[in-house]
Amino acid sequence: MVDQPLPKPARQSTAALQSIDEQHEAQATPTMLPFHNIGILHHPKKPESLDLATKIEHFLHEHGVEHTWRNSAWDAGAIKDKLPTADLLITLGGDGTMLRAARLGAAYDVPMLGVKMGRLGFLAEVFPQDWQTPLQKVLTGNYWVEERLMVRVRVEHCSPNGDERVVRCEHDALNDVVLSRGSLARIVQVSARLEDGYLTTYTCDGLIVSTATGSTAYALAAGGPILPPELRNILVIPVAPHMSMDRSIVLAEGAEIRLRVYSDHTAMLTVDGQFEVDVDDSDEVIVVGSPYLARFIRTRSRSYFYQTLMEKLKWSG
Repeated sequence: MVDQPLPKPARQSTAALQSIDEQHEAQATPTMLPFHNIGILHHPKKPESLDLATKIEHFLHEHGVEHTWRNSAWDAGAIKDKLPTADLLITLGGDGTMLRAARLGAAYDVPMLGVKMGRLGFLAEVFPQDWQTPLQKVLTGNYWVEERLMVRVRVEHCSPNGDERVVRCEHDALNDVVLSRGSLARIVQVSARLEDGYLTTYTCDGLIVSTATGSTAYALAAGGPILPPELRNILVIPVAPHMSMDRSIVLAEGAEIRLRVYSDHTAMLTVDGQFEVDVDDSDEVIVVGSPYLARFIRTRSRSYFYQTLMEKLKWSG
């Protein structure tokens, strides 16, 4: 009996072999999450935000996030210690909570996802009654990152002859910095210089230097224009001007503005409405774009800003 040769196995196409290899690789490699170390910041005066923070943390663990931590949004020291290894901040509160988180996280390029628990919530992306669906999108990589300009303000004390300067303080702001009359209901004069050239002197209750983000905050109430959030221009808006320029100015990206206040009483500089610095005519206030950008996680369409604006301000008719 003659041995018959064994039949050759069917030859598979290169594409089929690649498909099999991809299947084996997919089975051997777990799904990669876009974020691995997530901080959850709750509002210390809103007990419901702490309850929701606990639920969100459990949700993250169930969906494979290994490292999570919770903190009061007001505990800047504890948050800073954890930011070098964090890759996402989830904030629970109003816009004020997000302003705090933005100033902290921007230096480490940590993006934020805001859960609205305040009144207006222009910055928040998620609502407390429906947070699982957008959070699931984020964990599967179905999101985009919105980058927003911040401004940096520096207060320098000048010697009488102008030869010596001492930096009193320096802060970043996401919304605005405001140089105003302080506690007394009396006007101030604010001299403004732009790129080392004299601009004007305002006689007013105060002067707002705002980002595009801040254009929907105090600047809007003072009659300023609305800028789209990713625009990197700076607004200058006088508050209740008297017999002086009463128009808003939009500065080019990269501009620097220098302010001096003249008054017979102490004026006040506020940063994002959360820091206060007393200033007088021996101080110069310098505002430029910050080297850091605030980064927001978005799951809605890129046209969300105008839709939200109409809804929040009840302008949709």
